Amino acid sequence: MAGYAVVDVETTGKFPEAHDRVVEVAVVQVSPGGDVENCWTTLLNPGRDLGPQHIHRIAAADVLGAPTFDQVAGHLASMLAGRAFVAHNASFDARFIRAEFEALGHEVPLVRETCICTMRWSSHFLPSTPRSLAGCCERAGITLENAHAALVDATATAALLSHYLRCMGIRGDGGGAAGGAPVWSDALELAETAHWPEIPVHDVQYAHRGNAVDHEVRFLERIVEHLPQAAGPEGHQEYLALLDRALLDRFLSVRERDALVETAQALGIDRPTASRLHQEYMRAMVTAAVSDGEVTDADVSELVDVAGLLSLSAPDVLAAVREASAPGACRSAGGAEAATAVPCGAFRLHPGDRVVFTGEMSLPREDWVARSAAVGLVAHPSVTKSVALVVAADPDSLSGKARKAADYGIPIVNEYAFAQMLAAIG
Repeated sequence: MAGYAVVDVETTGKFPEAHDRVVEVAVVQVSPGGDVENCWTTLLNPGRDLGPQHIHRIAAADVLGAPTFDQVAGHLASMLAGRAFVAHNASFDARFIRAEFEALGHEVPLVRETCICTMRWSSHFLPSTPRSLAGCCERAGITLENAHAALVDATATAALLSHYLRCMGIRGDGGGAAGGAPVWSDALELAETAHWPEIPVHDVQYAHRGNAVDHEVRFLERIVEHLPQAAGPEGHQEYLALLDRALLDRFLSVRERDALVETAQALGIDRPTASRLHQEYMRAMVTAAVSDGEVTDADVSELVDVAGLLSLSAPDVLAAVREASAPGACRSAGGAEAATAVPCGAFRLHPGDRVVFTGEMSLPREDWVARSAAVGLVAHPSVTKSVALVVAADPDSLSGKARKAADYGIPIVNEYAFAQMLAAIG
């Protein structure tokens, strides 16, 4: 017998029938005797928002370049074919995997008779134990850290399966051999002969958590180093205005970095020019901070964070603060010119502005709607050109609202930045 395919999925929600999708999948192949033979995992681009990100902790930036399910379907099918499907709460995982294949027109033999649920069998092998994966693992002496990551949970479930096999006196010998027959031998036999469709295997780059950070290239370095000097003052202002909108939440999403690179290219702004504009932008921020009075440690920390996004250093910021704080600095022609040349902080929300929310945030949606209404903002159900701002659980959200906002050039910010905007209005 080929053995088992232990599977875990992370999803955008609980119901594939309601268009929830798989955003991460992992498979651990286990021999009939309980030995791990192979493992595989990847994030998936679901083409929609990621749902409860506070549970699965997957960043939208990481799935932007991830393969779609149809691109991994062939490889996944090859890992599942001929093996009993195993999962903790197997009906959930099997339902999602089956729905993804069905959406591509493939009928796969993921039915109750070919599945083994380690949660259902816990009452037999681990009586009086909580049914959760964490509870079962604790009782069986299995380490489970960073739960709700597909490969972590699948690996723990594979260890739990091996524990059950040992309870039945079935042990691997390192080569996959087993003695005796498990109580679910029918599932193994049916799975081995079940027909799987032939699905082409694509050569794609799999994606993992943290992938965006690991491969991040500062957007300034992606701007062409030398271009014909085509951009004039108007082009510079357009670039700076986009930079200002992008930095509203003091964070540059992947989408915003791409837009800045594309805008610089379209306007004929080369890397040295962009670097100079970044320095002007930072000087304008420093001038604004100094003009408000004392520059606090929190102000400096925020300025340093923004400087890092602009490929500037902390010493650059500190030098600019000292320069702007010097007596008469704000009255100098250079200081005034720098302050007015950059549209720093130009974006403001006003009572009556329409705001759209997307994604599952840390606060319930109705709380944000109520807080918005309290300062005169209008929560709008959809993105139109009349909308002033989109508030997203993740600024790189793949939701239709976020994609439409990006097309219209509407700023997208996270909820923490939005809270500060509300305080400014109030």
